[in-house]
Amino acid sequence: MEFKDILAISGMPGLYRYVAQSTRGIIVESLSDGKRMNAAGTSRVSALSEISMFTEGEDIPLADVFTRMYAMTGGKEGLSHKESPERIKAYFAEVLPEYDRDRVHVSDMKKALSWFNILVGAGITEFKLPDEAEETAEEPEKAE
Repeated sequence: MEFKDILAISGMPGLYRYVAQSTRGIIVESLSDGKRMNAAGTSRVSALSEISMFTEGEDIPLADVFTRMYAMTGGKEGLSHKESPERIKAYFAEVLPEYDRDRVHVSDMKKALSWFNILVGAGITEFKLPDEAEETAEEPEKAE
């Protein structure tokens, strides 16, 4: 399962893996319980690979945030999204010191923590964006 296939569906808890296109939307599979369902064409579906976080400079892809979290936790689940706002802010300041404190809200951090823990719990440990995955698959030609 690749990071680019992981979806968040507005109004529905958890994360989902893209399975197939259907006549009325897309078929997805829950990462938490493995149940398949149809996500209607009117649902707001976002690929995690398309989401980024505000920083004081360039926005950083969520995949990079998750990679930093994974390195910090040593491959284990991170801080619970149910912790106090102060602990969550301190945790994010440690993981992503350059995050924009005015535009990144605690609710955004909670969602990122929840998603990270779901992914790690499902055994997803590589958070590569589609173009990064292609670069590592193709060996660059060396100039002589």
